[in-house]
This record gives sequence, C-alpha cells and structure tokens, in this order.
Amino acid sequence: MKTEADGEDCGVSEPARNLDPASHLQPTSDGKTSDSSEPEPEDSDDDWMETREPQSGLNSLKSNEILVNHKKSNTGERPFSCSDCGKRFLRRGHLQAHMTSHTGEKPFGCSVCGKKFGRKGILQTHMTCHAREKPFDCKICGSRFGLKRHLEEHMRIHTGEKPFSCSVCSKRYSHSTDLVRHMRTHTGEKPFSCSVCNNSFTRRGILVKHMRSHTGEKPYSCSVCGKRFGRDYILKTHMRIHTGEKPYSCSGCWKGFNHLSQVKSHKCSGESSSR
Repeated sequence: MKTEADGEDCGVSEPARNLDPASHLQPTSDGKTSDSSEPEPEDSDDDWMETREPQSGLNSLKSNEILVNHKKSNTGERPFSCSDCGKRFLRRGHLQAHMTSHTGEKPFGCSVCGKKFGRKGILQTHMTCHAREKPFDCKICGSRFGLKRHLEEHMRIHTGEKPFSCSVCSKRYSHSTDLVRHMRTHTGEKPFSCSVCNNSFTRRGILVKHMRSHTGEKPYSCSVCGKRFGRDYILKTHMRIHTGEKPYSCSGCWKGFNHLSQVKSHKCSGESSSR
C-alpha cells in the first residue's frame, strides 16, 4: 500500500535515512573500532572476514527496519502525524515532505528555469519539461510527453474519461487535483492564507493574485498604451477601449456595451416604449 508521498523520496528508503552514521563501526579484538567501508591494506582472509562482518550486520539492520515498515503498511499503522492538520504518514520522510505544504518552503530549485518546489519528486517531474526526450506520444493529436502517466492523463481529453468522483455530489473529474479543489466547496477548507491580512483562499493561484493588492505588483501591461494591471481579466476588459469590442448587448434595443454592469444599469428605450 502506498502513501500520498510514495515515489517522492527518489528511491531512498526510510530506514537508510534513519540509521546512526556510526552504527557500522564495530569493536575489533584490540578494543579499537574498525570502519567496515575501509579494509586494511593487507588483503588476508582474516582481514576480509573482520572488515565485512559489520557490513552484513548493517544489511541485517536495514532488512529488519524495512520489514517493520512493510508490516506497518499491511496493518495500516501510520505513526508519524502532522502537528498542523493531523494527517498521518507511514514514514518520517513523507511527513517531512508534507510539512512543506504548510510552511511554504520550497528548497528544491530547477537549475534550468529557477522555478522552486517543495518536494524533490515534483522537481524531478518538472525537469522532464526541459528534457528534449519525450518518448510518449499521443496517437490522436501528436502531443509528446516525458512521462507515461502524463500521456495517460492527456488521453482523457480525447476519451472524456473522468475516473475521479465526488463522494458528496457525485460530480466527476478527469484529474485528482481537480477533485481535491472541488471538495473544498463542500468542506469549506481554505488552506492558503495571506501573511499580511490573514484572508484565506481555496486555491494557491487566488492567493498569488490577492497578494498583488498588498505588493502593488502589476504584471499585465497594455500593448497599446502601456497601462499596467494586477489581473489579466482587467487587462482584457481594458483592451476593449482600443479594439472597440462590445461583447454585451441589450436584448431590447441591441445596444452594445463593454461591461456587463453597463447592460444592467442601462435604461432601454425599447423596453419602455413597449410597456
């Protein structure tokens, strides 16, 4: 049975990380310690036996701890719990990786584009977007992917498959992340909070946009007049001034407007004359 963080400790088993670095030192016959990783210069049979016995002891210890973790996975035991949300994990490494979702810490940075991530596994997945090799291709549209699971997720666009369903309202989704976000509409959970005003949000993207109200950042600029905006939809609305686009119209007189609010406040002469 895998936990949520399975696959993200990059093949390093938890027992290996928890061992005491000095645990492989064993006493020799003269009372001193001998490092099993560095055999004596003379390659005699006695030396071989002396230097390798501790290593077999280390392997035995590793095997025992791996067996303990395996038994826990069968029993469902998860001894490591998050002090913030109470979520429980089978391994300490999984808990440590989970904690970054609360602290916002992103210690793993991409060496190509500089983007930062909270988990090493996510960084490794991200790196495939920079890799030239994309061996998995869609037979329908030709899109290529670095990972097989990305191709499988992409195929749902074509097949319409929605394997993830809400246990409350039965609404279905193509991706598990979409279901997680949807569930917050039922639970009221808002895990992303502003460090300035403490407002909370259901999505990280909404928090990022909100923070611009405090920082004054305006990343979206008009290509015509250079005016800058904090939200992309405000820029789109602004561009109608230059393009003359009027996507909203009155159903009574068919007069066009830039904004929906203008339609609502509009006093239609056609409606008044028909009354």
